[in-house]
Amino acid sequence: FSPCTLGKDIVVLGVEKKSVAKLQEERTVRKICALDEHVCMAFAGLTADARIVINRARVECQSHRLTVEDPVTVEYITRYIATLKQRYTQSNGRRPFGISALIVGFDYDGTPRLYQTDPSGTYHAWKANAIGRSAKTVREFLEKNYTDEAIAGDNEAIKLAIKALLEVVQSGGKNIELAVIRRNQPLKVIYCNFDFFILYLFLYIE
Repeated sequence: FSPCTLGKDIVVLGVEKKSVAKLQEERTVRKICALDEHVCMAFAGLTADARIVINRARVECQSHRLTVEDPVTVEYITRYIATLKQRYTQSNGRRPFGISALIVGFDYDGTPRLYQTDPSGTYHAWKANAIGRSAKTVREFLEKNYTDEAIAGDNEAIKLAIKALLEVVQSGGKNIELAVIRRNQPLKVIYCNFDFFILYLFLYIE
């Protein structure tokens, strides 16, 4: 599952990582992927289906830059992904994509955006949301705790996302992966593997 929170100058995506086999290359088990310099996507569902959607979205982002000479808005690429998914719900010999996705980033004016799409091709804008297993529990937590005070600063927004993850993560912080996008900066996806003790200090020690 994957929760996301919007701050005033930051977007925080968190995911619960699957357990990786000892000899498996960890970088091939990512659930958060960059679509462009200012947009990234987290998904829940079939990884093979997500790979197709991500590759198509990246090509569209590049094509838009070459044609219009401007980067895509977050809503534009979300609408593209939603349209792609919807086409597959009514195409002969094809099945719908088995993924839900959170698409996040910043628009030209520096406004943070968060959109969620489902396999049917619908999409909606959110301030905070979660997808995947236990999404209902995480969403209820966010509904209770998402306030102006909770996202007043970058650290507060990060803490809120981690706390939302810890509502349902059973094996402690080792299974948590974060991506942080800040306003007016090139997209830098940061994968942070915390052990539970460091997470405890980060959350509760001022």
